[in-house]
Amino acid sequence: MTPAALAEGVLAGDQRALARAITVVENREPGARELLSRLHPHRGGAAVVGVTGSPGTGKSTLVDRLAKAYRAKDLTVGVVAVDPASPFSGGAVLGDRIRMTGGDMDVFVRSMSARGSLGGLSAATADAVAVLDAFGKDRIVVETVGAGQNEVDVVRTADTVVVLVTPQSGDDVQMLKAGILEIGDVFVVNKADLAGAGRTVRDLEEMVHLAGGRVGSHRDGGEGAGWTPPVVETVATEGEGIDDLVAALDDHRALLEDSGRLDRRARERDAETLRRLLREDVGRLVEAELSARGGLEAAVDRIEAGETTPYDLAAELVAPFERLERELAGE
Repeated sequence: MTPAALAEGVLAGDQRALARAITVVENREPGARELLSRLHPHRGGAAVVGVTGSPGTGKSTLVDRLAKAYRAKDLTVGVVAVDPASPFSGGAVLGDRIRMTGGDMDVFVRSMSARGSLGGLSAATADAVAVLDAFGKDRIVVETVGAGQNEVDVVRTADTVVVLVTPQSGDDVQMLKAGILEIGDVFVVNKADLAGAGRTVRDLEEMVHLAGGRVGSHRDGGEGAGWTPPVVETVATEGEGIDDLVAALDDHRALLEDSGRLDRRARERDAETLRRLLREDVGRLVEAELSARGGLEAAVDRIEAGETTPYDLAAELVAPFERLERELAGE
């Protein structure tokens, strides 16, 4: 199927086209960029929620309950679950699967590999979200690997970030203090039926208070006025507190829309996409230049023989592009 036909299928609401399109962008198959370019003007209708937290906090169960709550409000849902990557194949440990939760065709769940990303999100995750957005999903939930404070990549993809912790999880609270606290727009104490839940809630509320508006605000130039991240208690296995979480997410979305921050975040995502594409293109061009010079092994042979250094060789490899830059500048 051509990129044009695939894009047409996605925009027409064809579930099979949606599944195929996500496969194309995740695997960086030929035509992936053309497909994304055709879908790009049709994005912007979905509210994107990122759910992160350490392993064992119940992210998957909470995301499942959240999807059901959205469906109860007659909203369509897309879920991108970023799984740990297999050390052998690079694929998601839980499998590169496509499934419809409970047979509900309006809930689309895709598991993707983190592909070694320290931030917990693969480079293809944002593109998968873009495809789901263009498809017309009302809500898109991105569930991250849960790798600790490196999990901050989620802020580049989501409008609202939910951070999960559990009672009696001192390590989680310390991890929040180490940096991930700054990305949270909503905090959830899951498994709130366990002992120590009240203490965890109080600790989080105190941390939010002491942060003085800096929590979740760095994407807006440090300006977090108008929003104090709430701490919501849930027991996801029982569905308890999910309605409160949905209400908090809706409130934050309304604030972003009314303040103009939503538009600024969309602009930042476009800028990040452009930077990523440029990095990919420049890397590809440099690899081609290296290949024309005999490849990596030949280059290392020269270095080991004392003919050059990694620094001088890098300068040689980019020299053709620097000359082109000077020519374009008329120098």
